[in-house]
Amino acid sequence: MRRWRGSRLAFCLLIALAPLRTGSECATERLKVKQNDLPRTLKLSGHVGFDSLPDQLVSKSVQNGFVFNILCIGETGLGKSTLMDSLFNTNFESQPSPHSLPNVKLKAHTYELQESMVRLKLTICDTVGYGDQINKDDSFKAVVDYIDQQFEQFLQEELKIKRSLSAYHDSRTHICLYFICPTGHGLKSLDLVCMKKLDSKVNIIPIIAKADTISKTELSKFKAKINDELRNNGVQIYQFPTDDESVAEINSTMNSHIPFAVVGSTDFVRVGNKTVRARQYPWGTVQVENEAHCDFVKLREMLIRTNMEDMREKTHTKHFELYRQKRLEQMGFTDVDSDNKPVSFQQTFEAKRSNHLAELQAKEDEVRQMFVVRVKEKEAELKESEKDLHAKFDKLKKDHAEEKRRLEESRKKLEEEFVEFNRRKSQMMASHTLTLGKSKKK
Repeated sequence: MRRWRGSRLAFCLLIALAPLRTGSECATERLKVKQNDLPRTLKLSGHVGFDSLPDQLVSKSVQNGFVFNILCIGETGLGKSTLMDSLFNTNFESQPSPHSLPNVKLKAHTYELQESMVRLKLTICDTVGYGDQINKDDSFKAVVDYIDQQFEQFLQEELKIKRSLSAYHDSRTHICLYFICPTGHGLKSLDLVCMKKLDSKVNIIPIIAKADTISKTELSKFKAKINDELRNNGVQIYQFPTDDESVAEINSTMNSHIPFAVVGSTDFVRVGNKTVRARQYPWGTVQVENEAHCDFVKLREMLIRTNMEDMREKTHTKHFELYRQKRLEQMGFTDVDSDNKPVSFQQTFEAKRSNHLAELQAKEDEVRQMFVVRVKEKEAELKESEKDLHAKFDKLKKDHAEEKRRLEESRKKLEEEFVEFNRRKSQMMASHTLTLGKSKKK
């Protein structure tokens, strides 16, 4: 009896400890599987050569060249073309725009630039007539349509069966320089509306044009007022990236200088022993590349030398992806179904195709039914017309017969009268002859 109790106790202990050992073993196995899924770090016994991948990428990029597209938005006469000439140290030979255009037009020009064996295909798009109309409600629509049109062209190229993106000229806008009139009284309603419409479509950098017309004190207040208005109206402007350690410090500093107060010039003035790009006034000289005079150097440093590739990347990964997502959703494509399960592109396409074919078949049946109804209606109309024609024909035939009968009676009557006339005539002639004979006898 004691032996049975001891064996039963040992059996119960084994059953109680069995799940614990099984759980620990399972945890160990899961940890091993997880470790096997992670990549292992190995030490190389010699040089392999894949450390040259950055050099290969640079060589290929230099061979293919680069593309950069700038959209300049601002009222006529704020110096957009002059600033572009100053930024790239060249003369793009742009023509002055009139102030009498009825609508806003966008003119894009592409130039091939080369600097130290690096080729850049630069596209500068100018808004001609922006803000010159009395009614400015629709001034931003032309700009929004232009940006969406460039996105649509790139999307259609991506959706082709035979794509040629390597040879395709990417015309998507990478940066928008919004020129603010140097009034010193804040932004205009048109500026806020336009930037609000564009902040989800393009990288926006607001700049104060012709900053040499404002004093330093007024300029600092003007910048603060512009930033407050942008923040209060929820306008998201482009912020220089600070996630890269090599440029984080300078970009975070430059973010505090937005909007940049710039001055552009196509004239060169000799100052001391150097010839500099400047604007000559009776009271002195404003040097474009002097940071004590304006923020032109800061803008060029941030726009071209430091963050050009980030603007290109953000245009593709953020703004174009948002446009692509909306367009595909408009086409009816989605990643999940009604049960929140993943759906492949092929399944969505086949479902859309079957629905489209069903709609076409229903429309074809509707058109066929409508055609049959119209044919029947036309046949009824033709039968009714035929019946009317037969009735008219019968009536005309009856009238003709009646008229023929009357004419025949008239003819007979005339013939009878003619016979009677001849008879009387002959009688008269006979009586006249008898009368003449009697007179001669006498």
